[in-house]
Amino acid sequence: MVLERFRLDGSVAVVTGAGRGIGAASALALAEAGADVVLAARSEDQLKEVAQQVEALGRRAVVVPADLSDLDAVAHLASVAKDELGRLDVVVNNVGGTMPREFLRTSPRFLEEAFHFNVSTAHALTRAAVPVMLETGGGSVIGISSVMGRISGRGFLAYGVAKAALAHWTRLAAADLAPHIRVNAIAVGSVATSALQIVMDDESLRSQAEANTPLKKIGDPDEIAAIVLTLASRAGGFMTGKVVQVDGGTDVPTLDMGFADLPAADVEVSP
Repeated sequence: MVLERFRLDGSVAVVTGAGRGIGAASALALAEAGADVVLAARSEDQLKEVAQQVEALGRRAVVVPADLSDLDAVAHLASVAKDELGRLDVVVNNVGGTMPREFLRTSPRFLEEAFHFNVSTAHALTRAAVPVMLETGGGSVIGISSVMGRISGRGFLAYGVAKAALAHWTRLAAADLAPHIRVNAIAVGSVATSALQIVMDDESLRSQAEANTPLKKIGDPDEIAAIVLTLASRAGGFMTGKVVQVDGGTDVPTLDMGFADLPAADVEVSP
């Protein structure tokens, strides 16, 4: 039966950034399909709320409050999965993000920080997870990228470059880890998470984002979680090295950051 391919009974997943938004929705989708879950993020209170929902679905949850920009901390999650839940089958590299910034305020350090938080964290966890996954035959790695990794707009240089790097890291890692471990990513558009709360609360901004999305709406975290589940399960068993676009058809930035043209002279560059 086709629906059985979405089941993850007996599996264990690690989800980063699992306290809210896409991470929380993904963790709950995986649990609903039968997986036990390691939940990691900064906020212990948020993680505990998600853990209660996982347990209400009849699955086990392990809460790991951590600064996931620390590469050792994020890599350690693979050991937590094995030690606490016995195995590791699915990794969801959801943690990431970078605030918009004008070009001349985008210092090399800011660019490197964006790469670190969006790409290096995913690599650190996946690298640690691979030996654990192989102990039980393999698994699936899913990254959360962004539509800004393939389109252009003012203010998104650091974020877009980092997400583009994550997308190509996905393709390269998939080649390295085949045939036992599948690696895919989801390039999301505007989704109703806390990162977009200012847009959701402002009618003008929300209308702008909806108008610039062909489907005329802002995405729901569950719509991303459904694709995470597909890629994690046997339903996506013939997919690897793919970046799935779940963006409402977006081909232009949904928000204008309002950054003006550079003046002809007297330009000041941030250190």
